[in-house]
Amino acid sequence: MSEAQSITTQREGGILIITINRPEARNAFDLATSRQMQAVMDMLDADDSLFVGIITGAGGTFCAGADLKAVARGERPATPERGGFGMFSKPSTKPLIAAVEGYAVGGGLELCLSCDLIVAASSAKLGLPEVRNGVVAIGGGLFRLPRRMPHHLAMELALTGDIREAAYFHQQGVVNQLSSPGCALQDALALAQRLVQNSPLALVASKAVVQAASEQTEAALWDGQMALVAKAFQSEDRQEGLRAFAEKRKPVWSGR
Repeated sequence: MSEAQSITTQREGGILIITINRPEARNAFDLATSRQMQAVMDMLDADDSLFVGIITGAGGTFCAGADLKAVARGERPATPERGGFGMFSKPSTKPLIAAVEGYAVGGGLELCLSCDLIVAASSAKLGLPEVRNGVVAIGGGLFRLPRRMPHHLAMELALTGDIREAAYFHQQGVVNQLSSPGCALQDALALAQRLVQNSPLALVASKAVVQAASEQTEAALWDGQMALVAKAFQSEDRQEGLRAFAEKRKPVWSGR
């Protein structure tokens, strides 16, 4: 296990477990934590032996958003390269799973929405309460949330600042899987194990196309998807996958 002041990482085969490790601050982000998260995203992108990342929080909570004490000191929990919390505007190109216990509010929910899949304990609570404090959620939540749930329900959450239980977000399709309390990370690992059976290059390419689908017209996607999938399409892994299918065996992925 490698450990920094505010972020810890642990490898489980091709899976990188990323833990926000500020339980004394309910895992709120200051500038130092954001820089460390950016470094982890950079490492995950660069390491061909890693296929999937899981983000979770220490001490029974996911993330309470920005560290308001640090904000009061004049800090902005963001980096120029990847935006808020070191990842909001540019998360890893590899699949990311949020494993949520306790609260994921404000920037904590926006951190979840920066991920591709969300596994949440049934006791978890999520929301964007910024308006209650005269603040606007500018970490992507106000445009990502209405892309993942009905417009008027997203608007209600944004304008009331209500915090809802994970079951509500599961019903609306924002949360992929509900877990028993204390089991979110365990269940996220099981989900990640399903992902790592697949070609890492195909995972990256598939994520890129699905993300582009919410940002571009279908006509643009027909023209542009080959640029997104070219590396996977031309890879050794593609040939290995086809050979393995023909030979009725499991493929051995190289990431090349």
